[in-house]
Amino acid sequence: MQRRQFLRQAGATLAVASTAGLAACAGAPSASPQALDAGTLPPATRMRPDSVELAPIKANVDRITGVYVCTRPFRAAGPRIEAERLGHKTIVHNYGHGGSGWSLSWGSSTLALRMVQATGVREVGVIGCGALGLTSALLAQRAGLAVRIYAKALPPDVYSMRASGLWTPDSRICDAQHAPAFAARWEEMTRTSHAMYQGMLGLPGKPIEWIEGYYLSDTPFGSSRDEVSDEPEYGDFRDQVRDLTPRSVELPVGSHPFPQDHVRRYTTMMFNISTYARMLMSDFLAAGGKIEVREFNHPGELLALPEHTLVNATGYGSRALFKDESVIPVRGQTARLIPQPEVTYGLSTHNLSVVPRSDGLLVQVLGDSGNFNNTDTTPDRAASEAAVRQLADIMTHMHRS
Repeated sequence: MQRRQFLRQAGATLAVASTAGLAACAGAPSASPQALDAGTLPPATRMRPDSVELAPIKANVDRITGVYVCTRPFRAAGPRIEAERLGHKTIVHNYGHGGSGWSLSWGSSTLALRMVQATGVREVGVIGCGALGLTSALLAQRAGLAVRIYAKALPPDVYSMRASGLWTPDSRICDAQHAPAFAARWEEMTRTSHAMYQGMLGLPGKPIEWIEGYYLSDTPFGSSRDEVSDEPEYGDFRDQVRDLTPRSVELPVGSHPFPQDHVRRYTTMMFNISTYARMLMSDFLAAGGKIEVREFNHPGELLALPEHTLVNATGYGSRALFKDESVIPVRGQTARLIPQPEVTYGLSTHNLSVVPRSDGLLVQVLGDSGNFNNTDTTPDRAASEAAVRQLADIMTHMHRS
C-alpha cells in the first residue's frame, strides 16, 4: 500500500499506531441484516487460542447521536513553536499540529514553556483552550507561573473535542519535503508526550488507555491502489519511535472472525477526550488557574492584556488572528454512536475507522477526497450514515464461535 494512501485510509488514524495483531475465530455465519435492523445481534465472537471475545457493534444509523466536523490546522513545515515580539509583549506560538494536536500536546507545550521561561516572567496568558492551550497552561502552572487562559470557547465547544481520539503523532504533521528538518524536534515532542501519557494510565474514567484494533483489507497488505490523492505526501517518522508502540501483526485466513481475507491487529493509545479534557480543566482550576471567555479579532487586542508573555494556542484560528496563511485546513468528519462499554476494540478499513471511546463509538469517514484546504464545517450526515451501514455489513458477516 502506498504511504500516502495509508495515511489517508487510516486517517493518519494508524499513522504511528502501526502496531500489534489479534488472534480470532471462525464459525457459522452471523445474523442477517434484517436481524440487525430488528435489534438482534450475534453473540460476542470468541477468539482462539486465548478466549478473547469481540462484542458486536450495534451499527444502526438510528444510534447516531451527532455528526461532527473539524478543521485540522496543517502546516507544510510543521507546527509553529517560536517566540516573536508584538509591541512590548512576547508571543510564544504553539499551533499548526495537523491531526496530531492531542498526541503531541505535552511535548509541544514543553518546548513552548522553555521559550516562556526565557522571558523571565512570573505570569503568563494562554490564548486558546483546546489541547495545546490546556497543556501549555498546566505546564506553566507546574513551573510555578500564574496562568490565565483567554478563549472564545471552552470544552466541549472547541474543535479539539471533535478529534478521533487516537495516538497519531505524525498525522498530517508536515509534508515530506520538510520532514528531514523537522524530524529531531518531532521525536523529542513525541517521546515527551508519550511519557506523560504513561503516567495517566489507570486513572478514574480512563482518560488514556491502550486498545487493540483490526485493520481490514480486501487486498494484500503492501499492494498499491490506483487512486489519486488530492493531499500532499506527508512526513513519515514512524521508524524513529518503533520502541514506543507494539508492531502490527497480520493474521492468517481462518484465524479471525472478519469477512475480509487480509486482517492486521494493531495496538495503540486512545484518549477518552471528554474525560481527559475535563480532567485537564479541573487540574488547571484546582491549581488556581483563571479563565476569561474572550474573543480576539486582531493581534493588537492582545496588547491590552496584563501579561507580558502570551502563548498563542489558537490552532486553525491563528490563520485569521495572525494572518498566517501557511495554516491549511484539512476537513475531518466523525459520527458518534451510543456508547457500548462492551466494545473495547477499534476497526479500520479503506473507507472508515471506528474508535471505541467511552463517550461514544466514533465512526470516521476515510479515503474521501476534497478535504484538503476545505474550510466547510457543515456536517454531511449522509456520508456518516453510509459509513455506519458499511460497518453494519462487517458486523453482519462476522463469523461466530
